Amino acid sequence: MSKPLASRIALITGASRGIGYATAIALAKRGAHIVATARTQGGLEELDDAIRAEGGTATLVPFELRDTDGILRLAAALNERYGKLDILIGNAALGATSSPLDHFEPKEWDNVLAINVTANWHLIRSMDALLRRSDAGRAVFLTSGAAANPKPYRGLYAVSKAALETLARTYAAETASTPIRVNLFNPGPARTRMRAAIMPGEDPMTLPSPDEVAEKIVPLCSPDFGETGKLYDFPTGKLLSFRAPA
Repeated sequence: MSKPLASRIALITGASRGIGYATAIALAKRGAHIVATARTQGGLEELDDAIRAEGGTATLVPFELRDTDGILRLAAALNERYGKLDILIGNAALGATSSPLDHFEPKEWDNVLAINVTANWHLIRSMDALLRRSDAGRAVFLTSGAAANPKPYRGLYAVSKAALETLARTYAAETASTPIRVNLFNPGPARTRMRAAIMPGEDPMTLPSPDEVAEKIVPLCSPDFGETGKLYDFPTGKLLSFRAPA
């Protein structure tokens, strides 16, 4: 396989399993050096082994995304070592429980918004300067169809993804005149642990694998990908404009 992403530095959150894990390997295969973050040390070590088996390289950063000082320290370390960041994949998320809106515990509400929204804002504010130093900075945030089509009892997750989409839209607009390109990716139902927890009776083998999903994320990370402010919808294979404001 050719190495079109050789010399590119890619930061991926939630990289210890699922789509984040598969995306890290897919980018590493194409030559990117992976900076992988997750809470699970063991999962990151497995990822490192898989990347090395493909001839790639990775830096493992086990920490909790609610640790905002940790995000700042990571940005400082990336600046010191590489002086730039080429690819940011905002993948980490909490699925939230199923509950009527008035039954959610405030602690869970705060935790889900902290990971699914606020942590991505901290990533933007910490990594923006590094992305601007790349000749083709790329940011991809994973969203969900729930943002546009909320279901009963899945309100917390839907709210968090709708907020994430607005965050990404704003960042795309603010960087439109720079080399940075910011896009969203909706994987749809996929064979992940989060999906299994939400839909326990579903046959996972009827769903696309994380590897299949990751292959469609890779093009959005390429220096040749010129679109910004778009949403790639994996179930339909379409690159969509954001919904127009009312």
